[in-house]
Amino acid sequence: MDNKNEKTTVLSNGLLWFAAACSLAEIITGALFAPLGMAKGTAAILSGHLIGCYLLYLMALIGAKQRQCSMEIAGRSFGRSGSNFFALLNILQLVGWTAVMIISGARAVSQLFSGGENLWALVIGGLIILWVLLGLRRLGKLHLPVCALLLILSLVLAVVVFKSGALPAGAAGGLSFGAALELSIAMPLSWLPLVADYTRHSARPQASAAVSAAAYFGGSCLMYFIGLAAACYAGTSDVVQIMLAAGLGLCGLLIVVLSTVTTTFLDVWSAGVCSHHLFSFIDEKKAAVTACLVGLVLAVFVPMEQYENFLYLIGSVFAPMAAVVMADYFFCAKYQTEAKLEITAFICWLAGFVLYRVLLGFDLPCGSTLPVMAVVVLLRCLLMSKKRD
Repeated sequence: MDNKNEKTTVLSNGLLWFAAACSLAEIITGALFAPLGMAKGTAAILSGHLIGCYLLYLMALIGAKQRQCSMEIAGRSFGRSGSNFFALLNILQLVGWTAVMIISGARAVSQLFSGGENLWALVIGGLIILWVLLGLRRLGKLHLPVCALLLILSLVLAVVVFKSGALPAGAAGGLSFGAALELSIAMPLSWLPLVADYTRHSARPQASAAVSAAAYFGGSCLMYFIGLAAACYAGTSDVVQIMLAAGLGLCGLLIVVLSTVTTTFLDVWSAGVCSHHLFSFIDEKKAAVTACLVGLVLAVFVPMEQYENFLYLIGSVFAPMAAVVMADYFFCAKYQTEAKLEITAFICWLAGFVLYRVLLGFDLPCGSTLPVMAVVVLLRCLLMSKKRD
């Protein structure tokens, strides 16, 4: 935030999270649901997002009511050393995903228009830095026309898709409903360690948390649905080929560039917030610009595909972390540790992390996230009750 005493409006929070949801990654993920067909695919998208966005709302609400960033909230449960551990992992994954998003966007644009991947990576990186320099307060005004444009462009793509006529019912085999549900939960879940960074300055905490989650739900479901329908229409999950088949040259360019910028901006800004949390003398905005530059260098010079599994591994850290935080806030009388490191919180987190990795090997009808978080919440409540006794 440019000025930590300034409050963000409900509208600005909603626009911020709608813009975050309008992502190339979400269209690509939605396209993967094509083997389920439109009916089952839509059911998986809606049910998964209901679960994921409710969890997003809870974390947004905690940040808004406590007026604390995500890592400060983690510190209430895990202690200062614990929150520093998660902040370091968060910075690592945010910079990594910044690189992945920039190079993914650049590759997509280079197929739609000439210029080469590195040139478009520089363009996208430059626009992200511009977003950072404008800051959250000024972006409130910019996000209204940007969100309107993204919505219009997305609806244009949807109209073109459905003009193709009847869609196939889906191929045999492929993605199961449980795996699709997990993919649907994954996107809102990925924002759990970030969302409080943006709702902590809300003028109306309850409303801002609800609108942020609702805006993300609407935007993300739309992106998934467009990806699903377009994959059935074009017969491929390659989103660039889908856009080319639909004849959406300039429209595709704007969708890719704007969606990449508005989504990746949140990654680099939160990397700045985490850096300030670790070392208070670091300026959030300067750290965010640095995170973007590091991500840009990685995108241009390092083959990021080899790091994606590692980044997913780090990402699985934050579901059990969020479960511990939610258990403490909603079920343990807003527990706040005074210890530098809360061991019982780490026991719950570690149990959840291991269970999450184990359950990924099973095709559960309800996915892995929900049972893992439920087990962590129950374990945390049980250990806290014994601690009081």
